[in-house]
Amino acid sequence: MTINRRQFVSSSLAASAAFSAPALLLGAKGNDKYRTALVGSGWWGMNILREAIQSTECAVVALCDVDENQLASAGAEVEKLSGETPKKYKDFRDMLDREKPEIVIVATPDHWHPLITIAAVHAGAHVYVEKPISHTIREGQAMVKAARETDRVVQVGTHRRVSPHNVSGMEFLRSGKVGKIGMVRAFVHYPGGPESPTPNSAPPKGLDWDLWCGPAPLRPYNTLIHPKGFRNFLDYANGTLGDWGIHWMDQILWWTEEKYPKKIASMGGRRIKGPAINGPQGQTTDAPDTQVTEFEFESFTAVWEHRQYASNNAEKSNIGVYFYGTEGTFHMGWQDGWTFYPAFDNKKIVHVPPSLNKPDDQNIRELFADFLDAVKSKRRPVCDIETIQRSTNMSLLGMLALKLGRSIEWDGAKGVIPNDPAANALLSREYRKPWVYPQA
Repeated sequence: MTINRRQFVSSSLAASAAFSAPALLLGAKGNDKYRTALVGSGWWGMNILREAIQSTECAVVALCDVDENQLASAGAEVEKLSGETPKKYKDFRDMLDREKPEIVIVATPDHWHPLITIAAVHAGAHVYVEKPISHTIREGQAMVKAARETDRVVQVGTHRRVSPHNVSGMEFLRSGKVGKIGMVRAFVHYPGGPESPTPNSAPPKGLDWDLWCGPAPLRPYNTLIHPKGFRNFLDYANGTLGDWGIHWMDQILWWTEEKYPKKIASMGGRRIKGPAINGPQGQTTDAPDTQVTEFEFESFTAVWEHRQYASNNAEKSNIGVYFYGTEGTFHMGWQDGWTFYPAFDNKKIVHVPPSLNKPDDQNIRELFADFLDAVKSKRRPVCDIETIQRSTNMSLLGMLALKLGRSIEWDGAKGVIPNDPAANALLSREYRKPWVYPQA
């Protein structure tokens, strides 16, 4: 699903009207606000929850986290912001059973997104889940199935779909002013250097490390992993392509009418950080610090590249996606908005600055407003689970090809890699007992 400027403005106006409406118009049941629960009360989860509170349509009834330290801090902030005292839980299953939330925000590490989202919609809740939707492709298929079976709204946190400069940038791209586009290049270049092992340690008091790992492998606790560092551990996430890449893969699929690539190849490794180490004494990260992935579509070629070193002033932008057309080059950025560089000297450069919210330069507010409106109007949200599953799949297929060390073909309509048992085996993974892998 796409959103143009008119839809974006209409949605924003509708959201603003809802935010200023009398109390009797709010919530799901007359005067009641939506009973809202947050699972994963760390940095990004609280960014989302603040917007839920600010909407005035959500009553925070529960917070859930396996880390009591994060839970305590989150609870104190919720009380300060809203005057509400949410119940605190360690296990999301207990929370769903006892609190019966109408809205669940899922902001855990990636490997937990599928099970919690599926359990929440089956418990009757609408879900706002962070990107990427899943750690493996089959999990994402099961999430879409669960959302459709239960007829629940599931919004994914790819907030760039409602960022004003991204919306206007898509309008510009579709206007034909860039000409025929034959190649797209998405990239993230961040600083870094060689890596030495960080010592393992006992989990801090109040953290249930076994439950944190959940269905994923149980590694020794290490401060590199929690809090925040899990994205560069492939047991729990999919590195830079799975984290940052999902945003830019989504921009590519938002632009094109094609729903998925036909062929994927990927190369890379730990060129600077060195070999991954997971020993009894210490660990390093294990995600690639260098990766180049090619996606072949029917009408264009897309390339992803990242490196976690060599930050410099030689390159104009360190993040974003370039669309290369016969009329010029278009850069969709983040904190620098978008810019069109014409191919001809007689035309002027066009630039549109960003409009981002603090903290962290994001547009969660607009996306959460769309989510609430979708719940009330019983429609699909802007970042519907099925749409963002395809964007997530692009990142996951890139990582899958890297693990295989060769190219793969993708039948997106069937969700399989044809005639390739070894590759299809990587569409899912074994869960650690007693957790059961979800079925589509």
